[in-house]
Amino acid sequence: MDLQDLLRRRVEAFEERKRVIEAEVEQPGRAGKSGYGELLRELGAIGKVLDPWARWVKVRASLAEARELVDGTDAEMAGLAEEEIPGLEREDAALEAGLLDRLLEEDPDANRPAIVEIRAGTGGEEAALFAADLARIYQRYAALQGWKVEVMDSNPSEMGGLREMVFKLSGDDVFRFMRWESGGHRVQRVPATETQGRIHTSAATVAVMPEAEAVDIELKPEDLEITAMRAGGPGGQSVNKTESAVRVVHIPTGLMVKCQEDKSQLRNRERALQLLRSRLYERERQKREDARRDLRRTQVGSGDRSERIRTYNWPQNRVSDHRINQNFSLEKVLEGNLDDLFAALLAADREAKLASL
Repeated sequence: MDLQDLLRRRVEAFEERKRVIEAEVEQPGRAGKSGYGELLRELGAIGKVLDPWARWVKVRASLAEARELVDGTDAEMAGLAEEEIPGLEREDAALEAGLLDRLLEEDPDANRPAIVEIRAGTGGEEAALFAADLARIYQRYAALQGWKVEVMDSNPSEMGGLREMVFKLSGDDVFRFMRWESGGHRVQRVPATETQGRIHTSAATVAVMPEAEAVDIELKPEDLEITAMRAGGPGGQSVNKTESAVRVVHIPTGLMVKCQEDKSQLRNRERALQLLRSRLYERERQKREDARRDLRRTQVGSGDRSERIRTYNWPQNRVSDHRINQNFSLEKVLEGNLDDLFAALLAADREAKLASL
């Protein structure tokens, strides 16, 4: 079976699924009920497969026609066709790669919003400053992508770094791209606190979770211990004088979340419950991923925050991704330009999946 036949079979399955979803969402009274938003999200994801597929079929037909004209007897038409071929070949390759990424996608959560947790690791204040750098990189990338950023919780350090930060990203393909960021990040540079110009190594960890909805995880009131408290901070005016911060403990698992970014206790409570759902959902998701990983090892990296995935080297203006052994411009990454990095990770993941077929 050639590649086009393989893709066609998978596209046919998507087309059938689209018909099923369209029939369901068009049922009277279906809007607003449980799972309706998930169906619309899935329908949008299917459109990102079927639309490029239709374009790819046309481009391939045009490319075949152009090649026939080049071999034909009409010299003028052969010349025009020869000029068109390089552009058609580039478009063909780009569409094929994009289609493969979509059709080989195995994660049902790929199209969900993402919740990102950044924590300073070893390195003291320098690690906190690096965690703040990571937060800025992701927020700049989100701005370039047109994603919405909603800070859920943050714990700043005395020098303007971040001991911890949690934020939600919403938009197209958020988790599909941001999932690559889960793991350990290391920085090598001369810290602002260093007086002798020595290069130090510090670390931060990033966890990226798909957002979970109420329909995904049921939170029973009897399983929750909810406490209101005063918001904390480095001191001074940044410390909230009212009990607007909310801490929620999930008694069965011992998981604890806290939100204090909003002045409204109610909104902080909603965000804390949202974060708790996502952490519980991520636990279940990791169990499924581990079981799948035992059967087939094709993914690039494990997504485990204990895995060191990347080093940011300031003196050499280099970012090294250890999963694919490639280097990228630190200057571009700091500006939030992660496109080249994500494209390389997607390409490596695509090759691994194709090799396993």
